[in-house]
Parts: sequence; structure tokens; C-alpha cells
Amino acid sequence: MSENLNQGLLLLEKVLLLKSLSIFKDTPETTLSELAPLMQEEEIEKDGIIFNENDPGDCMYIILSGQVQIHKGKTELATLHEKEVFGELSLLDAETRSASATAKTDCVLYKIDQEPFYELIDTRPEVARGFIKILCTRLRQLNEKTARSN
Repeated sequence: MSENLNQGLLLLEKVLLLKSLSIFKDTPETTLSELAPLMQEEEIEKDGIIFNENDPGDCMYIILSGQVQIHKGKTELATLHEKEVFGELSLLDAETRSASATAKTDCVLYKIDQEPFYELIDTRPEVARGFIKILCTRLRQLNEKTARSN
């Protein structure tokens, strides 16, 4: 019985993690409880490659702990921290990765694959709306960065 209790708490912790992310903040907990079991934990050591630019993309990642560097070659695009999301474009299309991701520190990540995610957004449009919001925010930030560098 205690084993089932521990699994239930782990599910609850995953739901709370998802709810804390800007991408899912407007998604009801009942929907997140359907997404949480799809999350696969991965541990990546410092300097480990999570994915390379031009790799096929079919999943996104959530940082539970650690820091991840997003880069094109040697040019750093961003350093992401705990409770941030990356690779989310790959959940929406099947294009290749637009940048590389490398662990700057030892990391614990949660991975969500594309196919089960598609099944979820078919029935839960609020999940798609959360994605649209975060993509718009990132596009605005990119526009500002581009404008400052010109």
C-alpha cells in the first residue's frame, strides 16, 4: 500500500510542477493529471548533450533541477533554470531542432513525447493556448533582442 501512496504523491508532485510552469498555468489540475504520467524522468550529467541542432525533434523537456544551455554552435542563446521548458516547438511540429541543448550542471529533466501530447491537446484546448502564450512571449523577447543588437 505504501508503494501506491508514494506513486500517488509523485503524480501530485508532477501536477504541481506542471501547474507552476507558465506554459500550463491556465490548465486545470484535472487535465495536468492526464499529462503528468506522460513525463519521463532523465538525468543528464554536466556537459552532457541533451540534443543537437538539426536532430529530429519529437519531445520537450522540463527542468526539475540544474541549468541547461541552449546554443547554436558556440553562440549561447539562453541559459535555462529549474521549472523552465525547452524543446517545446518539437511538440507542435516534426521539424529538426533549431538549436542544441547541453547540461551546464548536473540536471534532472522531465521529457514529454509528441504523440501522447497531441492526443491530449485534441481534447484539451487550454493546453494549446498555454503553448501559444509562451511562444508569443519568446518571439517578443527575440524581437527585442534583435532590435537592441541593430
